[in-house]
Amino acid sequence: MLYDNHGREINYLRLAVTDRCNLRCFYCMPEEGIKYMPKKELLSYEEMIRLVTMMAGMGISKVRITGGEPFLRKGMMEFMETLSNITGIEKLNITTNGTLTKDLVPDFKKVGISSVNLSLDSLDEKRFFDITRRDNFSTVMDTFHQLLEHGIQTKINAVVMNGRNIDDIIPMVRLAKEHQVAVRFIEEMPFNGTGSNSEQLLWDYPKILDHIKTEFPNIEKIKDPKHSTSFNYQIPGFKGSVGIIAAYSRLFCGSCNRIRLTPQGMLKTCLYDNGVFNIKNLIREGASDEQLKTAFLEALGNRAKDGFEAEQNRDFGFPASESMATIGG
Repeated sequence: MLYDNHGREINYLRLAVTDRCNLRCFYCMPEEGIKYMPKKELLSYEEMIRLVTMMAGMGISKVRITGGEPFLRKGMMEFMETLSNITGIEKLNITTNGTLTKDLVPDFKKVGISSVNLSLDSLDEKRFFDITRRDNFSTVMDTFHQLLEHGIQTKINAVVMNGRNIDDIIPMVRLAKEHQVAVRFIEEMPFNGTGSNSEQLLWDYPKILDHIKTEFPNIEKIKDPKHSTSFNYQIPGFKGSVGIIAAYSRLFCGSCNRIRLTPQGMLKTCLYDNGVFNIKNLIREGASDEQLKTAFLEALGNRAKDGFEAEQNRDFGFPASESMATIGG
């Protein structure tokens, strides 16, 4: 088993396979998009398989594929099937915006996908367009229903944005009434790709919960799974659950079990740091597996205690403001 310098078990890798995305969600990137990395600067599938195999031997048992939008990278289904067959990997999950996913869902279980996080910030077609700057609402909803039809464990991830989608909170909660789905509301974070960082969070965890209670006063706290990033709730009579992720407030750092690899091969031991070292460069310089393990363990041995310390330690003291697509959602 792997542990960091604060005694936290590390068994979860979030692996970003691309920085490209076909949506332009304003909380993630500017309308004109971001400057994408050339393909040669990204980790290759072979490099990722090598790294996951090495990490699985050290204690990583869960991998989540993220982006950008993962399915913009060709060969994803074959790649994920290879990952799911690596000894030691017990869970392979994926986060997607659902725009390219509908026709692939029937094969998800066959390639080893355990669950899907579907990014969906509004159930209103116009608000969806205003947030994403793209007209893909019906496609995403088709994907949602395909996931349910094929029995894929599904979580809805909705970023709560003042003045944008507050009217969607209650309808989103109602999704969990008839469907066995986890609806999760996420505090808005500063990773918008504009170079600016807002220090004011208008809709935090307590405010989101209070808003839900106005319609569902009988909502009940339930036990959170080990290492959960969400505070989870159940409404009597509902098939699904509701969760709130205090991503900006950083209330779950004390039990954080995850690390990240960006598409460019940067290892991040915290979402809010700006990268510990580039493992892709080590690979291409000819590093052995033992050398990679040593660098990896050294990074875990110097991990920030929480997201606030990680952000404070960023180079030149610049706060987090890069696009989430460059990090891995």
